[in-house]
Amino acid sequence: MRFSTMTLGCKANQYDTRTIERILCERGHEHIKAGNGCDVCIINTCAVTAESVRKSRQAVRRVKRLEPNALIAVCGCYSEIERSAVEELGVSLIGGTADREGFAAKVEELLAVHVGARAILPSAGRSTAHATGTEPAPRAAQQTEQTEQAAPRTRALLKIQDGCGNHCSYCVIPQARGNPRSMPLSDVAAKAKKLGEQGYKEIVITGIEISSYSPCLIDALQTISSNAPHARLRIGSLIPEILTESFTERLTSIPNLCNHFHISLQSGCDEVLRQMNRNYTTDEVTSGIERLRRAFDNSGITADLIVGFPGETDEQFEQTLRFIEKVAFSKVHIFPFSLRRGTAAAQMPDQISGSVKKERAKIAGEVAARLAEKFKLAQIGKTLDVLFETQKTGYSAGLSGNYLSVAVWAQNGKYGKIDKNSRENVKILGIKDSVLFGEIV
Repeated sequence: MRFSTMTLGCKANQYDTRTIERILCERGHEHIKAGNGCDVCIINTCAVTAESVRKSRQAVRRVKRLEPNALIAVCGCYSEIERSAVEELGVSLIGGTADREGFAAKVEELLAVHVGARAILPSAGRSTAHATGTEPAPRAAQQTEQTEQAAPRTRALLKIQDGCGNHCSYCVIPQARGNPRSMPLSDVAAKAKKLGEQGYKEIVITGIEISSYSPCLIDALQTISSNAPHARLRIGSLIPEILTESFTERLTSIPNLCNHFHISLQSGCDEVLRQMNRNYTTDEVTSGIERLRRAFDNSGITADLIVGFPGETDEQFEQTLRFIEKVAFSKVHIFPFSLRRGTAAAQMPDQISGSVKKERAKIAGEVAARLAEKFKLAQIGKTLDVLFETQKTGYSAGLSGNYLSVAVWAQNGKYGKIDKNSRENVKILGIKDSVLFGEIV
């Protein structure tokens, strides 16, 4: 069987796709790019926003045009919560967010039948693995969890958790992913050890809501660190409530932790946070970030932000702008509010018009761009730990521990070609086209 994959959405989805790829490749099938004569095309969908849904549907249609004779197999959050809508697209297999082994097996089964074959797998909500425990996790041997931009053996994703129980008023993810489940520490240790042995130089710890990792996220981080001591560790998104004094102090005991922390902020206004059913205040966010900055020098602090939430006034939006400037995030991912059926926010009065949401996203983006540029300028003269990933004519580029793109330019051939997967200390000399550049020290 020749199969292709396409992934939309978050790092957890990327990890799940790699799991399916690994399972099928271990069974002797060939992973190729769509458009090259596939027998099966697998699309892992996203449903976090209306735009994600649109892109997921568009992906199905595009792949059907590319591979008109292939079976189309769809999984992920969109096909988990809107199965009838996916069925209308005329796909061969509809899966959800659980049981990757079962999904791969059903792909093989349908291919054997082929002509006119159709199947819909049980939803995650009816899956025992999804509801009560950790679903089967991939063996580390052939995970290939690196992101699309990363060089082989450079960066790996390690998904230690799935599901979410926060029930924010705007979010459908608890419906799609179920209650939180954590990978046992013994499995975390084994997978981290294998990734370290394979030569990965950075491990990104991911999940749907890793702050809820049980028994404790710090335990998982320390386990990964001790089993992959030569790899940098980068933490995925954290909720502000976790940034206590004790949590931050324990973070400092992890020697290979990147000084980059991504905060699931969503708003800089307390009233909007309350309407979102977020269980923290902006003062608590500020205190948590101050702890991180005291503990980790020159940290990159990034955040997610939703603008145009129902009822958000002009003054509340201005409060958010003032807040992100006060905190001085190094990067902010900005999303206009997306109405999702089945959420509390979809029923709220005072929905914001699309034009206002678009304008607020533009304004917030301009503020975020200024903050990002200020953080980059502050790096000039400093020395950063850079993991090199790409080689271009005249320069090599990589990612710093504090989550900045860094290039080293050729100087008489001295630095023109740095080995991929090489970690180097780079003194930052300046900025060119929004990318830091420097020299190896």
